[in-house]
Amino acid sequence: MRRPRWITPRGVLALSGWAALAATLLPAGGPPRVALTAAFLLVCPGLALLLRARPTPAPLAVRPGRTATAALVVALSTSASLLVAVPLFLGGAFTVARALAVLAALTTALVLLPRRRRAVPEQWKRAPEEHGPQGSEQRRAAAPGPGRPGSPSGTPSGRRTVRRRAGGLSVAVLLLLSTACAGALTSSGRPLTADPEPSDTPGRLGTPGPTDQPAAPGPWHQVFRDDFDGTTLNASDWVTCYDWVLGGGCTNAGNGEEEWYQPGQVEVSDGVLTLNAQRGKQHGSDGRTYPWASGMVSTGRDSYSGTPRHTFTYGYFAAAVNVPAEPAGFFPAFWLIPAATRGTPPELDIAEFPNTNQYLDMNLHWRTPDGNDAHVGRRYGPAEFASGYHVLALDWERDSVTWYVDGVERFKVTDPSQVPNVAMELVINLAVGYLQSPPPTVDTAQLHVQWVGVWQH
Repeated sequence: MRRPRWITPRGVLALSGWAALAATLLPAGGPPRVALTAAFLLVCPGLALLLRARPTPAPLAVRPGRTATAALVVALSTSASLLVAVPLFLGGAFTVARALAVLAALTTALVLLPRRRRAVPEQWKRAPEEHGPQGSEQRRAAAPGPGRPGSPSGTPSGRRTVRRRAGGLSVAVLLLLSTACAGALTSSGRPLTADPEPSDTPGRLGTPGPTDQPAAPGPWHQVFRDDFDGTTLNASDWVTCYDWVLGGGCTNAGNGEEEWYQPGQVEVSDGVLTLNAQRGKQHGSDGRTYPWASGMVSTGRDSYSGTPRHTFTYGYFAAAVNVPAEPAGFFPAFWLIPAATRGTPPELDIAEFPNTNQYLDMNLHWRTPDGNDAHVGRRYGPAEFASGYHVLALDWERDSVTWYVDGVERFKVTDPSQVPNVAMELVINLAVGYLQSPPPTVDTAQLHVQWVGVWQH
């Protein structure tokens, strides 16, 4: 039985990236997904580049040269992956699936776009020594070129070549255009990251939110609530540093952040909690100097050996949040961290805005049996999160975790092995300098919270 015409080594190479992209729909960490993705990233972009530059790589046919060629392919693939991933990462738009889509389109375009080749007489395909010393001169003199009788442009085969080039170019353009739509893919490789703001969604931007009741199925009873009605932060519910507080402030050094959290950067007035980030040197108790002061609140401890204000195991967590108007250099977050270990994982990120006020990241981190940090997540947007309040919520059950934005479900994890089952503390913070520093022209930023609530069954 004859195989289809498209099943050729080049055809398989052209489709390899799309196979790797499709594999991201498989369960995270599964062997088929890992194998397909790794094989594509390590081999295919580099092989496409090598074939483009040298259509018939001679070293592949010679055993001593195979190792060098393989190393070159891996090096080219790694370079191509970095050239794609770094701009996406610095622009706050990186997801595994988006990077795979760009690399898949690049690989396919390199394979399908035709190369211009010169016709070589049959007798010159033999070894050069058969033609004597004059062979190379004869080949140069008779090689077809513009205006020479051997030029293929005016022949039927030449017209077919032009058509093939036009067809290949059209396919490449279509592939690149399709890549522009890859913004709807997630950091975990699953579709649906850039959901448009539904026209009938309650709690649209500019309003306090649809409701202060759980959007997830109940029944529920409220176990924690703060509407920030007073003029100072309620010290019986909140502290203004992490559990690993060093005294006189704190920071999250693990992220390389540029802020030193201070109680004075936390303000309560007119029914709103405001976390203020302000440029200015801060001398931390860890001996370092930080260029920014900022604010955070947590239901955790006053000190490392203290007792947490509130901890929660399972429940529905929600807050009405308005993020900074200037996103670059700022990292607002609404999240849950373990109370006992004073560190992560596990970790439940209800909403994160790393250097953006257009996209919201929802992430779950857990520790694998071998002790590594694994995570799964999704990005929602675009939406104008800085122009009004959004209700950001998470339903944490024993066997699932579900994220909501303005009462609409946006992401769900249903693998019980990934779901935390330990007591957690609630954290809201405005970090500075994560991945990038704020522009020199920006000296302040504010994160506003209208209310916070926790419900349990």
